Amino acid sequence: MLTLNLLGYHCPLPVHETRKALEGMEKGVTLTVIADDPETKHDIPMLLERIGAKLLHLEEEAGEIIFTIEKL
Repeated sequence: MLTLNLLGYHCPLPVHETRKALEGMEKGVTLTVIADDPETKHDIPMLLERIGAKLLHLEEEAGEIIFTIEKL
């Protein structure tokens, strides 16, 4: 499992960095993305649909949005 901490960054940077991380991963590996830009709740799931990755879990806690993603 890999973790990408994108706290303090605003779109489009979280989407770009998530895409870059997923491109470098092998299939079946899980990526946790931590962000605080509210736009990521919409933008990252859209990215995952386009590139064929799966959102396993989305959690929001104290202003932090935590995505658990599996590369397919």
